[in-house]
Amino acid sequence: MHFGKMHIKITRQLFCRIFAVKCSVMKILVIEDEFVLLKAIEAFLLSENFLVEKATDYVSGVEKVLMYDYDCILLDIALPGGDGLKILEQMKSKGKSGNIIIISAKNSLEDKITGLDLGADDYLTKPFHLAELYARIKAVLRRKQHDGKQAVSLGNLTIDFVQREAAVNSKSLKLNRKEFDMLNFLITNINRLITKEALAEHVWGDHIDAADNFDFIYAQVKNLRKKLKENFSDVQLENVYGAGYKLCYETH
Repeated sequence: MHFGKMHIKITRQLFCRIFAVKCSVMKILVIEDEFVLLKAIEAFLLSENFLVEKATDYVSGVEKVLMYDYDCILLDIALPGGDGLKILEQMKSKGKSGNIIIISAKNSLEDKITGLDLGADDYLTKPFHLAELYARIKAVLRRKQHDGKQAVSLGNLTIDFVQREAAVNSKSLKLNRKEFDMLNFLITNINRLITKEALAEHVWGDHIDAADNFDFIYAQVKNLRKKLKENFSDVQLENVYGAGYKLCYETH
C-alpha cells in the first residue's frame, strides 16, 4: 500500500485488523504487566499465527474486554490498578464470555475456585512453559469451536478432536496432520461453501503469503476426498468448480 512516498507492507493480519475483514486468524488478548513475560508470550503466539493484543494494567484490561471480542483471553490476577478477578466480575455482569485462562504467580486454591466460578476456563500457575500455555489455549479454543465436545459423529464418520483421529465405521482414516486440520475446519462448516483461500488461511496460516499457487491445497484435498470416498463415509468432500469446497452430509 502506498501513501505518497511511504510504502507500508500490509500483512494479512494487519489487513484484517485495519479493515475489519473476517479472517480465520484467532485473536488473543494478553492482560499481563510483567514486560519480559508479556513479550515472550506475544512473540510465541505471533509465531503460531495468532493475532495478539495487549493490556498491561487493570483499567486498560477492563476497557478492552468490554469493548471487543476475543477468541481467548490470558489474564493475570495481580495487575497495577486493580485485581484481575474483578475483570472477570465485570465481564460476568455484562454477560461477556471469552475463553479465559488465568495466568498467575498465585497458587492458592481459593483464587483458582473464585476464578473458575467467575467464568474462567483454566488456571495456569507461573512459571510455565510456553508449550504448556499453547496446549491450554488450543484446548479452550477446541471446546468453544465444538461446543465443548471432544468428539462428534456425522453418520458413520467420527472425529475425535483430542486424539486427532477420524474413523468411518470405527476404521481409522489414517489422516496426516494437514488432512485432519482441513477436516476439522470443514466439519465446523458442514454443508457450507468454503473458498480455497479461507481453507488455506485456516490450515496453513500466514505461510500461504509466500505461496505462488494453491497446488499444495489441491493435493491435500484430493487425498482427504479419496479417503472419505474409499471408506464409504456418509460425509463427502465436494469440489465446487471455481468457488471452493463443501463438506456434505444429509441427515436421513
